[in-house]
Amino acid sequence: MAGNISTAPDDGLGASSALVMRHYQQQVVQRRIYTGIAIVVFLFALGASLNFANNANSGKFFERLPYFFDFIRNFVPDSPMEIVRAMFDLPSPYADGSLKYDYTSSRVYITESIYIPQFIYQLVVTLNIAFVATIIGTSLAFVLCFLAATNLVGTGPLRFVVRRIMEVMRAFPEIVIAGLLTAILSIGPIAAIIAITVHTIGALGKLFFEVVENADMRPEEGLRAAGASWVERVRFAIVPQVLPNFVSYALLRAEINVRASTIIGAVGGGGIGEVFRLAIGRDHAAKTYAIIILLFVTIVVVDQFSAWLRRRLTNDQTFNIGRGVI
Repeated sequence: MAGNISTAPDDGLGASSALVMRHYQQQVVQRRIYTGIAIVVFLFALGASLNFANNANSGKFFERLPYFFDFIRNFVPDSPMEIVRAMFDLPSPYADGSLKYDYTSSRVYITESIYIPQFIYQLVVTLNIAFVATIIGTSLAFVLCFLAATNLVGTGPLRFVVRRIMEVMRAFPEIVIAGLLTAILSIGPIAAIIAITVHTIGALGKLFFEVVENADMRPEEGLRAAGASWVERVRFAIVPQVLPNFVSYALLRAEINVRASTIIGAVGGGGIGEVFRLAIGRDHAAKTYAIIILLFVTIVVVDQFSAWLRRRLTNDQTFNIGRGVI
């Protein structure tokens, strides 16, 4: 009948299969059109941003692009061994009385003859800031997340208030909070610890209560029928289910906090970030590269150790989602 979809098979396909194929082809064409439009919009936005950068830079942005790597090319130490000497506070043959080659005066002595190199000591301070903030932030987020979960406290004012508090805590980057606290508490690790802790509570609290809201509530209903209190239901019905994910998220947050504590050090939070800012600002190439190498090695070690520990503690549960059992 005219006007009806043809039921004749296309290329050996049945009528229903041919209809599905035509719909699929239409969707492919539509997706390509949308992709093309998205690329055009992206290129337009990129061109507009580059033009804005050029105008904001007095028309010198494109002119200066060929010299982009001049700083790295010119910022080189006198000798590759200078990086090693700066890293381990060894005397330099280029010593001229200036701070640039003075690697020994900043040693942190444990005894009269045993010392910790300055950069390694500052790196330990940075790691301490990150881990202390992670422990405190994770503990408080663990407590608050159950009060923000709809399936445990309903949709009343308690849930609303706790969620808003966590939103405020994670609304501002750690460096902004640290800058404010530095002005109040003066320069030092305490401001960095508080700043990272506040952001950790807000970020982990959201992740935690989302995990809680996806927990199986049947054990909780059984305990409620048996007369268990709210705390007992959370402790014995919810916590065992969500703990593997909590551990995974907490370890991931520890990795993030190591990087955050380094950045915060540059605004007065202490640790390796502060000495890095001073080294690069004073044009001390050997010290700068020594710090960069230490940071790179530390972050790689922390990432690998954290991934290994997550797998060990969660028994690969978090990493086997979607895998069939043979």
